[in-house]
Amino acid sequence: MNLLDSLFVAARAAQANAYAPYSNFKVGAAVRTSAGVLYSGCNVENAAYPVGLCAEAAAIAAMVCDGGDRIGEILVVGDGDALVTPCGACRQRINEFSFSGTRIHVAGPEGVRRTFTPEELLPNSFGPKNLGA
Repeated sequence: MNLLDSLFVAARAAQANAYAPYSNFKVGAAVRTSAGVLYSGCNVENAAYPVGLCAEAAAIAAMVCDGGDRIGEILVVGDGDALVTPCGACRQRINEFSFSGTRIHVAGPEGVRRTFTPEELLPNSFGPKNLGA
């Protein structure tokens, strides 16, 4: 299995575990660090909508909790015909932990539909470089 396939399988497995009783829209994400370690996450809704958790945020949090600090590649999967791209807050999270040119894959049930870079999803972003980090 190639690296992209392993990301897809991990994201689909996470998607299956998503807690989405209100929207019924399950999303899964998988992050591969530059060292090759995989982390996954799913969306977790809450009756108080603003306190839900996106799949990308869950995967990135798992990576950070385990000591990871850089996203080598990320894949987000959701159902439906439209692209399930990261929300604005998750674009910022991805920007925080990615490299220039990191691949952000957006997938549907059939596989990858499109690939972006952080610069494409969040042009002219504010990030660690703005703070001298």
